[in-house]
Amino acid sequence: MIKRSLLLVIGLISLVLGVAGVFLPLLPTVPFVLLAAFCFARSSERLHRWLMAHPWFADALSNWEQKKAIRRGLKRKAMVLSSLSFAISIAIVPLLWVKVMLLSLLVALLAFLHSVPELEDTP
Repeated sequence: MIKRSLLLVIGLISLVLGVAGVFLPLLPTVPFVLLAAFCFARSSERLHRWLMAHPWFADALSNWEQKKAIRRGLKRKAMVLSSLSFAISIAIVPLLWVKVMLLSLLVALLAFLHSVPELEDTP
C-alpha cells in the first residue's frame, strides 16, 4: 500500500511537471510524462488509462509502450530542452558539488535519451 501510494504521488508530481513543460520551454515534458505513465501503470489503472488516452500525450506514450521508441523530433526536442534547462541550473547554482551532480544527471539523461530508438516523424 505504501509503495502504491508513493508511486501515485511521484506520478502526479511528474505529470504536473510534464504539463508545465508544455508551456515552459526549458522544462522537459517527455521524461516527466514517461515517468508519470510508469508510476500510474503500477499505482492507478484509472489514471494510467486517462493518461494513455489524453490527446496531448497519447501518441508519444503509445509509441513508447508498443515500440519502446519515440519520434525523432520529440527526442531531439527533449535532448535540447533538457540540456538548456540543466545548463541554466548549472550556471546559477553556486556550489561546485551541486554543479557536478547536475552535470552527471544531464549526462545520464542524455545517454538514456540517445539510447532510445527513434521513429520517423509523421508529416
